[in-house]
Amino acid sequence: QVQLVESGGGLVQAGGSLRLSCSASGGTTNMGWFRQVPGKEREVVAAMSANGAITAYADSVKGRFTISTDNAKNTVALHMNSLLPKDRTVYYCAADLAVYTGYSSEYRRPNKYYYWGQGTQVTVSS
Repeated sequence: QVQLVESGGGLVQAGGSLRLSCSASGGTTNMGWFRQVPGKEREVVAAMSANGAITAYADSVKGRFTISTDNAKNTVALHMNSLLPKDRTVYYCAADLAVYTGYSSEYRRPNKYYYWGQGTQVTVSS
């Protein structure tokens, strides 16, 4: 059983930056970050295939957030810049062991991922 542990959440002023990090206890392939606002479905923030061929971002974070992975260390990071109050919510790390499929849309779906972290709160003050 792979466990994912997130870190790096916190409080930041609008326009500021945060870096989220997620460490997997075992080998994984594809990894990503999702977020969920209460009352809404979990949505992709950024995801990356294990081979780096696919990187998917939510339209709302393009140009502001960057995902990076270190396959050797089984870690994934989310660099968040120019944070907005609407980015305030809980962020979840996700991973799976699936082989590469080449379909970008697939990496955006929460149900693709088998392993999930506990979530880390990001709060952006205006």
